[in-house]
Amino acid sequence: MATDEKPPQNFRSREQQATLGLLRTADAVKRSLAQVIAPHGITPQQYNVLRILRGAGPDGLPTLTIGERMIEQTPGVTRLVDRLERKGLVGRTPCPKDRRRVFCRITTKGLDLLKELDGPVKRWNSQAVSVLPPSEMDLLVDMLDRVRASNY
Repeated sequence: MATDEKPPQNFRSREQQATLGLLRTADAVKRSLAQVIAPHGITPQQYNVLRILRGAGPDGLPTLTIGERMIEQTPGVTRLVDRLERKGLVGRTPCPKDRRRVFCRITTKGLDLLKELDGPVKRWNSQAVSVLPPSEMDLLVDMLDRVRASNY
């Protein structure tokens, strides 16, 4: 925006409008995903932990690594894993070489839950961005990657 241009109505700048639009869109998408997952008794954050652990395979991952891979960075990964363990969806094993480290693994019950969610989440993924043609989706992915890369 040139310095002599007025900012968009109700915003101080085009950058503010874009940033707030991004935050509001992320919130709307997150709430929509929660509606798909909630009937299965877990939160989007818990779903994310289960998805990460499924991808880790039978070796599992330490809690710190799970936290690094989360979509939403949160200091409460241990509490998320605690809740999933109480539900029988995750198990923990102390590291034999370092007692301070604990490996988290998805259980058969957790894998079954994810399998049950795979269809609804896949449909949700398609619906969440269905208003965009493939070329715009590619552009959106590229732009979001660039924004994230500039903020690290």
